[in-house]
Amino acid sequence: MSEVTTYSQASTEGAFNARTMIVVAAVGTLAFLAMLVLGAYAPDLRSGRNGGTHALSNAATGFSGLVRLAQDTGRNPVIVRTEPDLKNEDLAVITPDHGTVDLGRILSTRGPRATLIVLPKWQTIADPLKPGWVRVPGLLPPHDPERTLFPTNPLRIARAKGHSRPLVNVDVSIPAEVRFFEPAVVQSIAGKHLQPLIISPGGAIVLAKVGPGRLYVLSEPDLLNNHAMGSEAQADAALALLDYLNSTDADGILFDVTANGLGRSRSPLRLGLDPPFLAVTLTIFTAMLLAAWQALNRFGPVRRRERAIAFGKAALIDNSAALVRKAGREPRLGGRYVDVIRQRAVTIFRLRPTADAQTLDERLEGLNHIRSFSAAANAAAAAQTRDELLGAAQSLNQWLEEVQR
Repeated sequence: MSEVTTYSQASTEGAFNARTMIVVAAVGTLAFLAMLVLGAYAPDLRSGRNGGTHALSNAATGFSGLVRLAQDTGRNPVIVRTEPDLKNEDLAVITPDHGTVDLGRILSTRGPRATLIVLPKWQTIADPLKPGWVRVPGLLPPHDPERTLFPTNPLRIARAKGHSRPLVNVDVSIPAEVRFFEPAVVQSIAGKHLQPLIISPGGAIVLAKVGPGRLYVLSEPDLLNNHAMGSEAQADAALALLDYLNSTDADGILFDVTANGLGRSRSPLRLGLDPPFLAVTLTIFTAMLLAAWQALNRFGPVRRRERAIAFGKAALIDNSAALVRKAGREPRLGGRYVDVIRQRAVTIFRLRPTADAQTLDERLEGLNHIRSFSAAANAAAAAQTRDELLGAAQSLNQWLEEVQR
C-alpha cells in the first residue's frame, strides 16, 4: 500500500504540474519580451569601442575625446546613428575608417549644409591587451584616403615629416584661435575644386573647401583625434575650428557614426517602443494580460452543457412532438386524438367497447347536453392548421371534464 501511495504522490507532484508550467510560461514570456526590447535598442547599446576612427572610439585614432570636450564646453555634441538625423543645420563631422566607404547617401542627405570630412590616415590593429585600444603599425596606403570623394572629386595624397611648426590659415575669415601645429607626419591633399583654408608651412593643403557649397575636407586627422586632444593647444584650436565651420544659428555639432557601421535603421519594433506610440503599445499589452487572466480564471461556477437528447419519458415525448412539429404533420393527428378521447370515455363510463364508432358517438353525444361531442370530433378530424387542431382538442378535453362532474 505504501508503494501505491508513494507513486500517486509522485505522479501529482511531478515536474509538469500546473504551478511549474505557469512559472515556465512566465519566464519564457519575460525572456521573449526582453529579447524584443534588446533587439530594438541593440544598435544604441553598442559602445563602439572597437578601435575605429569614429566619435565613440577611445583609441588614439578615435574622436571620443573631442566629443567629450565639446560636451564639457556646452557645444551639445550629438552622436548620429541614422541618416535621416543628418538633416540638421548643425555642422556634421564625418570620419570614415577607409576611403572606400561610400559617402554618397550621407552627402546627398546633408546637401548644402556644413559638413566636415576627416580623411583616414593610420593603419591600425586591435590591442590584444587593452580592449578598445589599437596599435599603429604604419600609415594607410595613399590610394586609400584618395578614394574618399571618388569619383566626384578624386584627391591626391601627399605626406611629409612635420616639425611642430604652426599651420598657416589662408582664409582671412578664420579666427586667430584656430592655430594648429604640425603633427609628426603631415598628410595633405590636392585636387580640383579645392579652395585652401589651412595649409602647411610648405604650402600643402590641410583643410579645404570643396566646390561652391559648405563641404570641407580635413586631410590631417591628427588635428582632431584623441591623440591630438592630449595637447591643450591642439584641443583649443580644434574647438575653434568646429565653431568656425558651424552654422550661425547652430544648436550643436553632429558626429556621424553611420559611415563606420554603427548606425541603425528605423524599425516598426523600435517605433512601437518610442513615444508617442509607446502608450498604444502599453495599452495593447495590458489588454493581452487581462485577456490571459480571464482565460485562466473562471467567473462563477462551471455551467454544465445540456444534453442534446435528454433522459426520461417526458424527454421522449418532447422529442417525438418536436419531430412531428418539424415534419409539419400536427394537423393530421386530430382523428387519432378523437380516438383517444373516445376510448377514455368508454373506459370511464363502462360502455361496450365492441360497438362501432357511430353507435359509440351517439351514446357519447347523449352524455353532455351542453357541449356536442360529434361537433368537437368533426372539428378535430377536419383541422388543417395547428391552431384549429389546438382549439378542437381543448373542446374535447372540456367535454370530457364536463361529463365527469
